[in-house]
Amino acid sequence: MRSTRRRPRRLLGLATAALAGTALLGPVPAHAAAAACPRLDQITVPGAEKQISACLDDLTTAGTVASGHSIAAEWAGLTPAGATNPSGVPGAQIDGYFPDTSTFNTDHGWNHDSQFVIRLPEHWNGGLVVAGPPGNRRQYANDFAISDWVLARGYAYAATDKGNSGLQFYQDGSKPGDAMVEWNQRVTQLTRAAKTVVAQRYGRAPRRTYAAGISNGGYLVRWQLENHPELYSGGVDWEGTLWRENGPNLLTSLPATLRAYPAYAATGDQAAHDAIIAAGFAPGSEPLWDYHYKVYWDLTQRIYREELDPAYDGATEAGTPFCAAGTPGCDADYDYASRPKAVHDAVERISLTGRIGRPLITLHGTLDTLLPIGEDSDVYEKLISARGRDRLHRYYRIEGGNHVDGLYDANPGLLRPILPCFRDAFEALEGWTTRGATPPPDATIPRPASGDLANSCSLSTT
Repeated sequence: MRSTRRRPRRLLGLATAALAGTALLGPVPAHAAAAACPRLDQITVPGAEKQISACLDDLTTAGTVASGHSIAAEWAGLTPAGATNPSGVPGAQIDGYFPDTSTFNTDHGWNHDSQFVIRLPEHWNGGLVVAGPPGNRRQYANDFAISDWVLARGYAYAATDKGNSGLQFYQDGSKPGDAMVEWNQRVTQLTRAAKTVVAQRYGRAPRRTYAAGISNGGYLVRWQLENHPELYSGGVDWEGTLWRENGPNLLTSLPATLRAYPAYAATGDQAAHDAIIAAGFAPGSEPLWDYHYKVYWDLTQRIYREELDPAYDGATEAGTPFCAAGTPGCDADYDYASRPKAVHDAVERISLTGRIGRPLITLHGTLDTLLPIGEDSDVYEKLISARGRDRLHRYYRIEGGNHVDGLYDANPGLLRPILPCFRDAFEALEGWTTRGATPPPDATIPRPASGDLANSCSLSTT
């Protein structure tokens, strides 16, 4: 039974970094707002409890960080240092939040969850892109990776904090799974609201609406296209998290890795090495293991297990960091398959089925060392096929791709960023949904031996 000690009752609606940061929304620039932002004072976000509008000279991060309309810490580490972005996109930005009772998000000093950002470029192409953040980050987390680029192409853009954020997100809700169930509800809520806002601003509804996201944001794309395909034209899933009631999921791959890694790190023990490979992590990813053990594996296991199975460690909240196997309540000993039905029921609430109703492009790195590709997107591709929906899906395995593009800077001879492949995939999705141009067939995309890997990628292998 969910402990009320850490679960105040509230309105319901992965990398796992929690990024602190507050910002005061900057002043409205003094340029001719009538040209870039007509009727801005008449735009109302349906259902919002609070909204603040600004007419900006530049909606991209080149302008919004300085003006206080974005927070760079929220996307730290997600993109390679050499990635280049467009800038100089004038238009309107609306920040605000929907009614909620949780207070994890401290952005702008609001201390209020369900925050959102909506950006409306002066020169609109008729489309809308909606995103949720990776990990437990906030509404600006995709500003560099997604927002800048789609805004420069003329899209309106909307993003949400998913209704809760930070490393203690599991404190939200009243029963196991509530916090993660809310993620999906908040994306649906924002998509509907953003469509109305777009119609208010431009005089007509968007002709096409795309969902896009990384990691947990990719999971949100998958879930939306399975459960609310009527809201979208398609989506790009960048290494989305896979949740399945009977596995695989994060809670089936990480515990064995946590048990084995200390022995491997200490002596290079072959049996420990083989156990990590058996858990799904790719041969060749060994140079990344120490970083992921210290930064991702242990933390991710504990906080997601706390969200879905709080009874496992009794009164302890989110386990004991880096505990040795055999320690009571240690997450290294966690065995998802043997846990009570209530735990599996909690995971079932957020599970994916593969029953997508709109075109979806999935990207996943072969060296993903948080969500191993063989336990995630390889499985999801089979689920889609089993549902008879493979005609709506394209799947590209990115050789050398890792879960976090920022690690490319420290491992340039091993990794490649997925960011430019996302952009190529987005263009392929545009052609697929507007002109009927069939994207390249499913493939493993080879890692180039040279070139500007931070800014170039082609999904075509011919």
